[in-house]
Amino acid sequence: QVQLVESGGGLLQPGGSLRLSCAASGSIFSIYTMGWYRQAPGKQRELVAGITSGGDANYVDSVKGRFSISRDNAKNTVYLEMNNLKPEDTAVYYCNAEVVSTLTYYATAYWGKGTLVTVSS
Repeated sequence: QVQLVESGGGLLQPGGSLRLSCAASGSIFSIYTMGWYRQAPGKQRELVAGITSGGDANYVDSVKGRFSISRDNAKNTVYLEMNNLKPEDTAVYYCNAEVVSTLTYYATAYWGKGTLVTVSS
C-alpha cells in the first residue's frame, strides 16, 4: 500500500507564510503527478497546484504569484510554499499523488488525510 502524510498546517495572520510538506511512502515504484488540493468550509475541493515528475507546475489563478509547488523525487515528497496568505486561503489542504505501486504496476491516485490552514487576524 501507499500512504501520503501531510504536515505544516497551522494558524497564522494575513500576510504570513507557511510551507506544507507531503511525503509518500510504501510500495512505490514511481510517482507521476503530485499536487495540492484544498477544501474550504461549504465549498468544493479545488486543485491549488500540481507538478509533474519533470517539474512542470500549474496553479489555480487565485494563488499565482503567491504559492510555489516543488518536489523532491528522491524523497517522494512534494512541498507547497505559501506566501502573502489571505483569509480566503483558509481550508483543509490535501496532498494527492498518482502512484505506480510495486503491487499492481499501474497508476492509482492516492490522497493524504489533510492539514488545516487557518488565516485569520
